[in-house]
Amino acid sequence: MKLIERKQYLDKMIGVIGTPDIKVLTGVRRSGKSKLLEAFKSYVQENIPNANIIHINFNLSKYDNLKEYEALNEHIESNYAEDKENFVLIDEIQMCNGFELCINNLHATEKYDIYITGSNAFLLSSDLATLFTGRTFEIKVYPFSFAEYVQYFSLSDKYTAFDRYMLEGGMSGSYLYKEQEDKFDYIENVFDTLILRDIRQKYNIKNPALMDRISQFLMDNVSNLTSARSITDTLASNKDKINHKTVGNYLQYLCNAFAFYKVRRYDIKGKKYLTTNDKYYLSDHTFRYAKLGTKNLDTGRVIENIVAMELLRRGYEVYAGVLYKKEIDFVALKRSEKIYIQVSDNISLPETFKREVEPLLKIKDAYPKMVIARTRNPEYQYEGVKIVDVADWLLDK
Repeated sequence: MKLIERKQYLDKMIGVIGTPDIKVLTGVRRSGKSKLLEAFKSYVQENIPNANIIHINFNLSKYDNLKEYEALNEHIESNYAEDKENFVLIDEIQMCNGFELCINNLHATEKYDIYITGSNAFLLSSDLATLFTGRTFEIKVYPFSFAEYVQYFSLSDKYTAFDRYMLEGGMSGSYLYKEQEDKFDYIENVFDTLILRDIRQKYNIKNPALMDRISQFLMDNVSNLTSARSITDTLASNKDKINHKTVGNYLQYLCNAFAFYKVRRYDIKGKKYLTTNDKYYLSDHTFRYAKLGTKNLDTGRVIENIVAMELLRRGYEVYAGVLYKKEIDFVALKRSEKIYIQVSDNISLPETFKREVEPLLKIKDAYPKMVIARTRNPEYQYEGVKIVDVADWLLDK
């Protein structure tokens, strides 16, 4: 398989070499965490002459004997080298029983620089503080961005490339298959056998069919305002015996496994977060095609999903904006930075253009406002609102 350097993640890992934190790579299954750990290992080998690297990949059967924490701990301690920089790299750490006891012990000795990856549902952002007594540094890994996709396939026509990316997405394991149908089979398999299975194992799910229906409902309603109660009402009308508490739990589990990302609503005028209705976006938009088919592509929603994930990749906190009862697709925040964004597939018709721009013009503060759409034209301004093509925006760091 062809590899590209995923610079933004690698740079983050390199930047924390030597810090006392436990470095944890999190992200949806098959988003490239293992490959990243290997790339980091190569970097250390080439750039740190006195490095001693202890690398364990629990996907490989040769490490089966280390799947109890005492054995893992003993293996690492016995491979420690005096007078060297000792790196511990562990892939799929959740496959070792009691792994946190081993990691906490190694961390307490202050002798190792520790990097671990784990399956999403078993190594949650929310669990890190409770699992590990030492400070953790989380590196969030996402499926391939459009920029990485372009780099991987060495594409030069960005607009055609974007049309392809909309169909093929960022799950790079699917790139090895020639036929689109086979790509979707691979992606569906990742979703069903890895992501949902992880969730079933971790939370001992009593009703896996309901979990499947909820995930399909969310895929069908990407970018729509949704609540546990509205999902319960919809599914209950199909004669399912469910309550919104169970649905709320299942929604949380799907987000814990990085299958979906929840975007809360933000009242722009009142500067407060709203508790009713959230939006959910898929970690990769092609899960939707793979599970529901491509007959109803709904490109506007797909582009909105791609923009949401790119904002998260770039480190923004992402909210759905509300102003005078009008919805604004995204309010993106990062420290003192704030951007208001509308996303559309096609704004060539005057009424569509007006509908997208109007809510932005009502916002009275001086933060940047933009419409991201498939314009296939260079960026321009309309009354202070930036109008930018989605491919250009995705490639512009």
